[in-house]
Amino acid sequence: MSGAGKKEGKKLFLTDLDGTLLNDSKQITEETMEALREFAAKGNVFAICTGRAVENALDVQKELGLTFPGSYAVGYNGAHIYDYSGKRTLYRKGMELSDVREILELAEQRGIHCQGYFRQYIVAKEYNECMAFYRRVIHSPVIITDHVMDEFKEEPCKLLAMDLTDHEKLVRLKEDLEKRFSDKYIFLFSNPAYLEMFVKDAGKGTALLRIARELSIPIENTYAAGDQENDISMIEAAGVGIAMKNATEQVKTSADVITDLDNNHGGLASFIRRMTEGSL
Repeated sequence: MSGAGKKEGKKLFLTDLDGTLLNDSKQITEETMEALREFAAKGNVFAICTGRAVENALDVQKELGLTFPGSYAVGYNGAHIYDYSGKRTLYRKGMELSDVREILELAEQRGIHCQGYFRQYIVAKEYNECMAFYRRVIHSPVIITDHVMDEFKEEPCKLLAMDLTDHEKLVRLKEDLEKRFSDKYIFLFSNPAYLEMFVKDAGKGTALLRIARELSIPIENTYAAGDQENDISMIEAAGVGIAMKNATEQVKTSADVITDLDNNHGGLASFIRRMTEGSL
């Protein structure tokens, strides 16, 4: 929760990408970019925190010039944390392969597209309208194969089930998977068409706590911004949780503050400046 008084010392800021840091054209407004430069120039720590693969998050950092000293990339909703400056993995935990097989088979039985991830690759059984829709934004290379499990040389950090037209079908899948795997995995929506699955020890909120602990940054000096359900854990874990004006009502309820402007109009910029000043 937000505290009173001016905050001194190093600060940590985790932000979601789509619908938060990025506008609908997948770019950062100049006002927001300038605010981030000022934030990082003061020795503060910036981290992308996304449901995307870490490899994709790193590509976004490079493409948009977000490679500030000391920055981090958090992928798969917190299941993989990468220290950009140190060129090392701080944390990574995948889903058990036997469980992955069972989940993929259940999704296929119900006619639901489900894909996994191996390093920079998206792995799926077919290239369909769901995959085409997903790759309009996420341009990661794809492996299409009848033998999906053979492609996982290590435990995948995330599975993603998709349905572009029938949200209730995903809701029913989520309910059944929670009955079977609630002790191991988290199942949540990053938007109505995307059901995300990852290990229970992960989550964006846990990622924020891990990085803060690694850098000895007090929780009151941590900030997190987002707009969808998978952002709630970090918004609640942060010293100050920020919901975008365009966020869902559930996210707004979880936050300490709500931006006056949406993601298309630099909604984060003034809040980042206040972080830098220590007045937020």
